[in-house]
Amino acid sequence: MIIGIAGCGGIGSNVAYHLVRAGVKNFKFGDFDKIEESNLNRQFFFKEQVGLYKSETLAKNLLLINPSIQIENEIIKFERDNIKEFFKDCDIVVEAFDKKEYKSLLVEELLPLGKKIVSASGIGGFETKNIKIGKFGKNLTVVGDFETDTDIYKTYSHKVGAVACMMAEKVLEIGGYFEK
Repeated sequence: MIIGIAGCGGIGSNVAYHLVRAGVKNFKFGDFDKIEESNLNRQFFFKEQVGLYKSETLAKNLLLINPSIQIENEIIKFERDNIKEFFKDCDIVVEAFDKKEYKSLLVEELLPLGKKIVSASGIGGFETKNIKIGKFGKNLTVVGDFETDTDIYKTYSHKVGAVACMMAEKVLEIGGYFEK
């Protein structure tokens, strides 16, 4: 089973971190961004990695946890003409974009293909008490408070981390990784 991750920032890097620690071994992810100092409060990167590409650096960091995992990563800006091809071999795709238009793009392009998607909505702000999990149809799960847009509200590590943990749990559940 291959877990795809669209975006390697606060949500994507932390979901990947938790999945590797839970024993997931196959990943495919992409991002075009470079690590900035302002990312360090909530993303799985370190000060000496500022200026490096997120997708390449996330792969290196995950391999430090488990050198036997398989990772395919790319420096890529996802668009309508490349997103389907990139994630075609992924069983579950984690949507970890900052911008609403890219969240919509991923869902519009991959959901009709029958891809299982775990997405985030409402990760801004300080409070975690309103975080919930929504199921939309058979293949779309969304985690967040569904209100606090990061364009308006500041992001905090504890809330981004809580949402990422819940998303990782859903990936593990959907993928049948839980041992009984």
